[in-house]
Amino acid sequence: MEYMNMILDTVQSQKYKGMNVEDFKRAFHVESSEDFTALLKALNSLENEYIIITDEKDRYFPLERLGYFVGILRKNPKGFGFVENEDTSVYANRYEVKNIMDGDEVLARIHQDNEGRVECEIIKVISRNKNTLVGVIKKKDGRMWFLPDTPMPEQKFKIVNKDAFKMVNDTKVQVFIEKYGKTMYIRILQILGYKYDPGVDILSILLEHDIEPVFPKAVLDAAQQIPETVEVDQIKGREDFRDTCIITIDGEDAKDLDDAIHIKKKGRNYELQVHIADVSHYVTEGSLIDKEAYKRSTSVYVVDRVVPMLPQLLSNGVCSLQEKVDRLTMSCVMEINLVGEVVDYRIVPSVIKSSHRMTYTDVNKILAGDLKVTRKYKDVQEMITLGLELSKILQKRKAKLGEIDFDKKESKILVDAKGRVKDIVLRERGDAERMIEDFMIAANECIASHTKHMQMPSMYRVHENPDSKKIREFANLSSALGYPLKADPQNIYPKQLQDLLVQAKGNENFDVLSTYMLRSMQKARYDMVNLGHFGLGLKEYTHFTSPIRRYPDLLVHRMLKRYYFKATTDLKQIEKDEAFLDEASEHTSKMERNAIEAERDVDDMKKCEYMERYIGKKFHGVISSVTRFGLFVELENTVEGLVHITSLEDDYYHYDQNAKALVGETSGIIYKMGQKVLIKVEDASKMRKQIDFVIVKK
Repeated sequence: MEYMNMILDTVQSQKYKGMNVEDFKRAFHVESSEDFTALLKALNSLENEYIIITDEKDRYFPLERLGYFVGILRKNPKGFGFVENEDTSVYANRYEVKNIMDGDEVLARIHQDNEGRVECEIIKVISRNKNTLVGVIKKKDGRMWFLPDTPMPEQKFKIVNKDAFKMVNDTKVQVFIEKYGKTMYIRILQILGYKYDPGVDILSILLEHDIEPVFPKAVLDAAQQIPETVEVDQIKGREDFRDTCIITIDGEDAKDLDDAIHIKKKGRNYELQVHIADVSHYVTEGSLIDKEAYKRSTSVYVVDRVVPMLPQLLSNGVCSLQEKVDRLTMSCVMEINLVGEVVDYRIVPSVIKSSHRMTYTDVNKILAGDLKVTRKYKDVQEMITLGLELSKILQKRKAKLGEIDFDKKESKILVDAKGRVKDIVLRERGDAERMIEDFMIAANECIASHTKHMQMPSMYRVHENPDSKKIREFANLSSALGYPLKADPQNIYPKQLQDLLVQAKGNENFDVLSTYMLRSMQKARYDMVNLGHFGLGLKEYTHFTSPIRRYPDLLVHRMLKRYYFKATTDLKQIEKDEAFLDEASEHTSKMERNAIEAERDVDDMKKCEYMERYIGKKFHGVISSVTRFGLFVELENTVEGLVHITSLEDDYYHYDQNAKALVGETSGIIYKMGQKVLIKVEDASKMRKQIDFVIVKK
């Protein structure tokens, strides 16, 4: 470790000009063979971790000094890709990404092509993202071959167990990669069904992302052993809220109800009770169910199904805060003043009995004065009115702190019984949805503040300040759209970005501005160290309110029980928990990103399926993105398609990097973000997951 630190101090110095092994040996006065071995081990270790690398003269340098970097390859269906990490995203051409899979971790080196454009060459694959693929078995004239769902046109496949299953043409399968290379050797793991069978399309995408819809039998058997109802001895030591009028508010289809609320006046202030399912009571540390939940880390919600983190006997059963039944909970009871500040709180293990299982639709109707629904829920009308009052107060506080409301359009894909798309509509977000969001954020902030000030091991939901380079790029874009950002990119505040969105609200460029602001942000993630949440404008934040569907919330509950309720001071336990929380933060963040990608891929595939019926039809849209190879146009229902630059036949178009625009060489016609255009659907393919538009001149 001593030599590692010495090497790092040396190579990271601004005056450093390169040293080989002998140079380090002399500089560090290494004399004994034992010390020389230790030096070599330190150099090898840093090289294996891709912190340093050698040049052609065997001199060691930090990766970035020689233009190298480590990143994840993101392949485009058209064959090219981008190598990305937290700091950069660099284009890689079709030749470079050949035989490398989407999601693989690679070592790359930045260079410029013949036209001065920045690209990268991929030096080596560091680690493979996956060892399974999903695709179809093709059979013709006695031949059989494998065609992966993710296009890999340069790749050849050899099936090592092709006689193990009886299959017809277009049978969907999952395969295991036994050997990588120009020819991949694959073994069929399971048959998913016929390519065109209902539901096989979504199942294929889930498995492509290693999301397994079926729980292991041992885990299901363990869930069977858990009592379906709350027993009397389980209530001992819990605060009893069963006589309090408590309600859940969720979507119509929700079955995993993990949060419930009660609101009342307390003098001039408000008392907000947030009751959360006590999943940690049933999912004990180290159990089979716990290990499976950790592996999954999150529930995955796609068009027509949920892949839960917990077996449904728990997620939809004894953990779900169902109406009129006793349920074990963890409660955060807050007293909130008229400016939205929590002036007092308590966190307690508890038991509740929900009075009503309400929906966002019904609560929005009550708030709109619907007499029929109001009469049905007359016992909670006053509480809902108070809830709206408190929600508005909390929103004013969040606005003052600088919470950034991107107000992105979200679509809902409606399918029939066979999973075929009926329609794509915009999701409505009413006062009820905002109210529950406000209350959950308040509880999460309160818990985070509590765990931070107690200095107890816990997990936080962090969102770090944006990278100054990305903010500069966004500032150039926002100025081009007519909204100059008056802020220091090195020291930007969320309020400054929020003010820009408020200024643009209601204007045609708002969606584009909001989208690119969001892209300039860091990704929210989990960390055992509290780093604040830039997007919410909060100094402390965690996830506490959804332990049925998020493993970090379950961990926060577990830590509260151990260090707050039981006041554990065992140093060995603290060290053990801190080590696990560090590991779990990275794992759960990775699994969350994977779930988001799977959900997005399913949506994209279903949108392509929907647009297949509109080939040749015209639609109004807005240019949402401009690249060197064309422009993307988004329709009102959030469907997005590519207008390839080769389809713009009226002129030769140049890509203006700074303005993010395509400019006609002779005509001067400009296509830029936020611009309204009329398009025709040229092509749409569910199988290729691709939609092509062409611009229609009015």
